[in-house]
Amino acid sequence: MDFLTEKIGPMYRKYLSAAFGSAFISSVYGIVDIAMVGQYQGPDGTAAMAVVAPIWNIIYSMGLLMGIGGSVLFSSLRGQSKENETISNEYFTAAVIGAGFLAAVSWIGIAFFDRELLTLFGARDHLLPLARKYLIPIKFVIPSFLFTQLMSAFLRNDKNPGLATKAVLLGGIFNIIGDYLFVFTFHMGILGAGLATAIGSILSLLAMMSHFLGKKNTLRLVKPEKLFEKIRAITVTGFSTFFIDVAMGILTILFNRQILHYLGTDALSVYGIIVNISTFVQCCAYSIGQASQPIISANYGAKNGTRIRQTLLYALYTAAAFGLFWTGLSMAVPNLYVRIFMTPTDTILKIAPAIIRSYGISFLLLPFNIFSTYYFQALMKPSASFLVSVSRGAVISGAFILLLPLFAGSSAIWFAMPLTELIVAFYVAFKIKQFTKELTNPLPQTA
Repeated sequence: MDFLTEKIGPMYRKYLSAAFGSAFISSVYGIVDIAMVGQYQGPDGTAAMAVVAPIWNIIYSMGLLMGIGGSVLFSSLRGQSKENETISNEYFTAAVIGAGFLAAVSWIGIAFFDRELLTLFGARDHLLPLARKYLIPIKFVIPSFLFTQLMSAFLRNDKNPGLATKAVLLGGIFNIIGDYLFVFTFHMGILGAGLATAIGSILSLLAMMSHFLGKKNTLRLVKPEKLFEKIRAITVTGFSTFFIDVAMGILTILFNRQILHYLGTDALSVYGIIVNISTFVQCCAYSIGQASQPIISANYGAKNGTRIRQTLLYALYTAAAFGLFWTGLSMAVPNLYVRIFMTPTDTILKIAPAIIRSYGISFLLLPFNIFSTYYFQALMKPSASFLVSVSRGAVISGAFILLLPLFAGSSAIWFAMPLTELIVAFYVAFKIKQFTKELTNPLPQTA
């Protein structure tokens, strides 16, 4: 497969199916974890898993920081010239070193300060022992979670997206089966769920490492020149993807507090459902970005604006399709979501449709806005990518979450994300048009 010469359509579809499968599987088995623990431990188990969720956001986002940032630079250099293989592998090596450092910091923090972290994220009284019990097996394999994200990104850019998907599928299937065996059959409860997740992550990483034994592999560990400069470039390039995951935790905390203050626990239960659905929508958006980024990065390096515009068109059509699907489903059958995720009361069934339909409007533009961060990264426009991520993930969204209930009534909080996505989309559309128009001109060198 050659990013610079093969037909864009078939290549994009192949990468999209691989990226979508990987992202979707990860979301599914995360939800299965929560569901099985909830069935065994009851509401306290579900609450304990919610407390652990921000830790996952931090771990995965660190892996994406090095993986996406490093792989964008890797592909762009390869697109410039085949002679750049050595320097591109310097960026791969720098990303591995950076991920190793972040893994060590995470490992120390979670292994020795789990009580403090979980308390910070809301664990109280009887929830704290449950959350700590889930983390016992996780503590032994924390680096595997970061390196799984790192390797997944580089496998896509080293023209082996299928292996990344198969590896995640292997770990996901084991996690689901292991959840049932450890949680219910062996009566390990929440500890069993943590054990299944830990083993599943190791299996995924081992499967990805088999890439180094194959003929397709061009990844090499080499001594990087100016290591810290390369790590800095990787960090700047990958920061927006990193922040998208971190922002999910920030927004969830803000929403939780505001909803409890203004609307009560029933509304919070419905919001819990929306968070799960939003995760699926974001997975669709991630898959668009992950499918198009290797193609765009390589052709950016090769200064081939025509192929970049073709890839962009496919990505925009896909974003529109995903946005229309999820928004239409939310409008048509909102209580379907409710029945999938809980056994609802009459009150929940009564209030859920209005809440889900209001919030669900945001799904129309969410794929477009998240894809844009990958597009800007691939075109070496980290500042634009950063602005989109921070605006929709914290600044604009946070302001609406805090201010809408004060000035427009408590129910207005559900329009915080639709308004955020709309405002951000105007900026995104302007920047995509501007940067794409510039592709007709000679492109600057990236290294």
